[in-house]
Amino acid sequence: MATTPTKVMTFAEFEQLPEPQGARLGLRHGEPTPVPPPKWKHLMMERRLRSLLAAAAAGTGIVETEVGFRVSNTEFRIADVAFIRSERAERVDPNGYFEGAPDLVIEVLSPSNTAMEMLDKEALCLENGAREFWVVDLERRQVRVSNPDGHSITYKSTQEIPLLFGGSLSVDAIFS
Repeated sequence: MATTPTKVMTFAEFEQLPEPQGARLGLRHGEPTPVPPPKWKHLMMERRLRSLLAAAAAGTGIVETEVGFRVSNTEFRIADVAFIRSERAERVDPNGYFEGAPDLVIEVLSPSNTAMEMLDKEALCLENGAREFWVVDLERRQVRVSNPDGHSITYKSTQEIPLLFGGSLSVDAIFS
């Protein structure tokens, strides 16, 4: 049985799509991909991370949840939580999208996430401007931090995560 090859969608074509009900869309390898809204537990973790990081960043940049960013003509993703240095945030077209990956991209694991999906997003972000990529595992109460040089460290209870803008964040504060 022959299959019909799917055409890779460009970002310009993607922008013209209507928003689906009950989800947002990302563009993954040129294919529109539904991104369901976060469940309550996930949303509360995003909110906690935003609050903790915004206090720690203290004017060095912005911390926001559900940040859409474009890294190529076929890739538009949404970070659960992102930190963007002030000088980069100031250059964003107010009527456009953030270009490149935020300095820090944080993904809170959901049951629907696959390991391949997380590795793909991590590589995409770290190759396109992210200085760190965090995966927050609610079930294991741990945070894996990866950087562009290929190093990853998993932080657990009683440990402190050094922050790229200075200071540190307690794992216990994240999961309290």
